[in-house]
Amino acid sequence: MADLKDILLDKLREARAGVVASLDGLGEYDARRPITATGTNLLGLVKHLVGVEHVYLGESFGRTPPDVLPWVADGSIWQNADMWATADESREHLLALYERAWAHSDATVAALDLDAPGSVPHWPAERRATTLGFLLVRMVEETGHHAGHADICRELIDGRSRSGNDEFGADWWREYVATVQRAADAFGPGSS
Repeated sequence: MADLKDILLDKLREARAGVVASLDGLGEYDARRPITATGTNLLGLVKHLVGVEHVYLGESFGRTPPDVLPWVADGSIWQNADMWATADESREHLLALYERAWAHSDATVAALDLDAPGSVPHWPAERRATTLGFLLVRMVEETGHHAGHADICRELIDGRSRSGNDEFGADWWREYVATVQRAADAFGPGSS
């Protein structure tokens, strides 16, 4: 039987790869532009996950992250500065930060047992104490959550999906979407 820590780390690596793959073949504009009404964008998801890796699988265990993040250092993270890429932040730079962050996180996971105690600095004092196991599960969930956002953003940008269903072809998908729309239309806009 596989070790639970290894299983969780494999799932985290899969989710990270999905986030990064969402950028494949996109120009700078599409990688940065807000796709949803709340501004969700692909490079912003990467940038956000850098900081999450730093805190949950680094700082929470007394392990100094590999990079100082300007949006953390100046406090602008609390105004969502971690959720979008400035014009001065290149894709290559943010992806390199992410790769260093996850290498640091993987080293934390390798060095500690799942029951190793940790403390999340920005959580309320009464909830701050935790374990590597809890934070590793949280990191898998957080990254998987944002990998799903990245999938949807990419699909809205150019219709590409990493779901593996692209082999059905455009005609199949048009008919499928039309079928779903007909089912929704039976209730019409504004019906209850």
